[in-house]
Amino acid sequence: MGSEPQYVGKLHSDLDKGEGTVKYTLSGDGAGTVFTIDETTGDIHAIRSLDREEKPFYTLRAQAVDIETRKPLEPESEFIIKVQDINDNEPKFLDGPYIASVPEMSPVGAYVLQVKATDADDPTYGNSARVVYSILQGQPYFSIDPKTGVIRTALPNMDREVKEQYQVLIQAKDMGGQLGGLAGTTIVNITLTDVNDNPPRFPKSIFHLKVPESSPVGSAIGRIRAVDPDFGQNAEIEYNIVPGDGGNLFDIVTDEDTQEGVIKLKKPLDFETKKAYTFKVEASNVHLDHRFHSAGPFKDTATVKISVLDVDEPPVFSKPLYTMEVYEDTPVGTIIGAVTAQDLDVGSSAVRYLIDWKSDGDSYFTIDATEGTIATNELLDRESTAQYNFSIIASKVSNPLLTSRVNILINVLDVNEFPPEISVPYETAVCENAKPGQIIQIVSAADRDLSPAGQQFSFKLSPEAAIKPNFTVRDFRNNTAGIETRRNGYSRRQQELYFLPIVIEDSSYPVQSSTNTMTIRVCRCDSDGTILSCNVEAIFLPVGLSTGALIAILLCIVILLAIVVLYVALRRQKKKDTLMTSKEDIRDNVIHYDDEGGGEEDTQAFDIGALRNPKVIEDNKIRRDIKPDSLCLPRQRPPVEDNTDIRDFINQRLQENDVDPIAPPYDSLATYAYEGSGSVADSLSSIESLTTEADQDYNYLTDWGPRFKVLADMFGEEESYNPDKVT
Repeated sequence: MGSEPQYVGKLHSDLDKGEGTVKYTLSGDGAGTVFTIDETTGDIHAIRSLDREEKPFYTLRAQAVDIETRKPLEPESEFIIKVQDINDNEPKFLDGPYIASVPEMSPVGAYVLQVKATDADDPTYGNSARVVYSILQGQPYFSIDPKTGVIRTALPNMDREVKEQYQVLIQAKDMGGQLGGLAGTTIVNITLTDVNDNPPRFPKSIFHLKVPESSPVGSAIGRIRAVDPDFGQNAEIEYNIVPGDGGNLFDIVTDEDTQEGVIKLKKPLDFETKKAYTFKVEASNVHLDHRFHSAGPFKDTATVKISVLDVDEPPVFSKPLYTMEVYEDTPVGTIIGAVTAQDLDVGSSAVRYLIDWKSDGDSYFTIDATEGTIATNELLDRESTAQYNFSIIASKVSNPLLTSRVNILINVLDVNEFPPEISVPYETAVCENAKPGQIIQIVSAADRDLSPAGQQFSFKLSPEAAIKPNFTVRDFRNNTAGIETRRNGYSRRQQELYFLPIVIEDSSYPVQSSTNTMTIRVCRCDSDGTILSCNVEAIFLPVGLSTGALIAILLCIVILLAIVVLYVALRRQKKKDTLMTSKEDIRDNVIHYDDEGGGEEDTQAFDIGALRNPKVIEDNKIRRDIKPDSLCLPRQRPPVEDNTDIRDFINQRLQENDVDPIAPPYDSLATYAYEGSGSVADSLSSIESLTTEADQDYNYLTDWGPRFKVLADMFGEEESYNPDKVT
């Protein structure tokens, strides 16, 4: 310390004889700036203040050289200068100021917080860095451990409600707390946290409330509050009404924001019935701390007195709903009922009645304004309107603005004014072969009146029809009847229609009846009673066939006919295929048939080119399978004079075959003429033929004998079917 250089040490070489021939030099940390050396003596000095906390040691190198030669006399030596510590740094609280909390009512020695101070001095040298803690401010509430710095409570039962915040001043001193040591301080802010150590308390024992009797149910009629000095959830209060007189009309709930008890009305109040109510309310904590149960119950009780205030109220009807009944034939002006409303206030007032015309625009009823009697104003019809619903208003004479309303429900009772009528059908049918005692139709009845339970209808014939009736009515006693025949058979020729008058009566009072005429049509039926012929109604109504069923039947018939036609066509095609076994040119060949015996030898075709005649008549197109001369066809046209040679040739061949018993039958012999234009033989092929098989009559084949039986049967069957296409 100070401005003068501080001697540190001395360097000396054994070669230095003190003659001034040796020079000392210094290099390394701080050489020349912090430390200097005397070149002649080797003394080292510190030329400025040193701070151990900044640099605790310096490493230097020393050298001894010859002044004249500048050569080292000894090798360079390294040495260390250590800075010795002094107590120049006070303890410091690096984390301060501190904030801590401890629950209120904690016992003595409850842990609060630990503080720590640091000293920059060398802890290994002396007591410069040994710190001791103490409380300068905050006693006697808290204490601190001198060595560890742990802060603890020093007083029992510290109450947050008395004092919540504490500020404690902590000191840390080095040198073990001895005189001359340096000290540092910090502040610790300590808060007492709340515990539920206080029960709620009502500020007064009795609460007075005034409530109008017109207060609606569910409305809040007053508030009371208990005080709890605790905080947060420890101050939450629950209110309850102690069971007793008057408490059943009220309810109490807690306002979460203000912790007040809100009293609500559960039932309507009536000043004329009861003018005051008294009950007790209990306030208790929701969250309890078991440590304080020994202090007593955490609840308080207060008395609530409610005074009911009189309010001018509207009249009150004796019933919430009036139901009345009236017959539909009641004369106009008949009283059917009455309503009653009273003024229940202390000063009772007269009441006036009127009908709410908004709900009864047709004004079927009237009401006496003073007596409240309801009478009919128009004739009623149950079938038009079976029920009336409207409102009646009652008002006080002293204050017409105070009104009340009640609903009126009037049911119109039915009067038996409509006779029963027969239900459909009004027409039925009877078979000509009907037997006596048969039920041909079941009939029922309908009544437009409102039929009471157990309504019964009776059926019978009218008196004029009961004399020698053709039909009678059998009453089944279940609101139905059957039409029964009384004759053995009916004739449409004699009489086609019968008219049966049926009398139907109901069982209501007064009894109503009607005569209904049933039309009965005579129809022809089979043995099972199915109608065969009748008019449209008689055929289809009893059978029950609908239009869809008839269409289905017709469609089935068409399908069957199509199947038959297809079958016949296939059969005919099959028979035609058997006639020809060769696919050769039919113009130049005579082919044989194997469907009948006798033609097996005639298996060779022959050329008939010589028979061709270009001058043949084109319109001669009948078939050439001609009978012999002895069996001439009536329909055969006379031969043409120009082809007599061909005719003679054919006749000659036919006769030869007829007289030759071993020759094949002539019906298997086919001859062909020229098919070209002008051929006398015409075309035997159906190709390009203008004639069809329908133009040929093959009945004559049956007259040609047994040899042609197969051919006659074959062509005869073809004629039974009328082919329209050329094959």
